[in-house]
Amino acid sequence: MHFPAHRAWWQGFVDRGELLMIGPFANAPEGGALSIFTTREAAEEFVRGDPFVLHRGHRENGRSGSGTRALVPEAGK
Repeated sequence: MHFPAHRAWWQGFVDRGELLMIGPFANAPEGGALSIFTTREAAEEFVRGDPFVLHRGHRENGRSGSGTRALVPEAGK
C-alpha cells in the first residue's frame, strides 16, 4: 500500500547522495528496516516524511513499519 511512495521517497535521498544503504531486517518478526545516511539532517528529514513512518499502523505483507532505524556514520570512523 505505501511501498511505492516509500520507494520514491528514499530514492530521492539516494539520488542526492544522502542515503548510503537501506533495507529490511532479516527474519524480524515485527518488520522494520535500517537506513544509513551521510548526515543527521538527512536522516531526520527522511524520518519526518517517510510514508512507512507516517503510517506506522499499516500492515503490508504481514509486516509492520514500526521498527525503522536510521543511522549516521561518525566523521573519521
